[in-house]
Amino acid sequence: MRRALLFAPMVMACGCLSSLPVYKGPGTSVTSPVGLRQRGVASYYGEAFHGRKTANGEVFDMHALTCAHRTLPFGTMVEVTNLDNGNRVTVRVNDRGPYVSGRIIDLTVKAARELGMIDSGIAKVMLTIRGRR
Repeated sequence: MRRALLFAPMVMACGCLSSLPVYKGPGTSVTSPVGLRQRGVASYYGEAFHGRKTANGEVFDMHALTCAHRTLPFGTMVEVTNLDNGNRVTVRVNDRGPYVSGRIIDLTVKAARELGMIDSGIAKVMLTIRGRR
């Protein structure tokens, strides 16, 4: 009984940061509940990819407020909060990734600059779904 009482808060805490909806390919309908949150590490990508096509077919613009996420549907608007300094930016999902273990989102240079993470290259962040564009 005592173990159950100690374990219950951990289970409840994990439930607050539930996993995000999974993208299952073209033609599937995946909704992203507004307010859903995910905590993890963000990185950014830029010049080497500037002008290349993203996963949704757009041309990547490192000066736009967009991002890559593994599972969120294209067009999902995500508020990203840097947990170290409180800076926030809202970005639109238009690409897939990141493909580095332990990271949850790849941002453009512009978004990274607004979050104050250019020098470090990565940041601890909280993602909050804000809807779809």
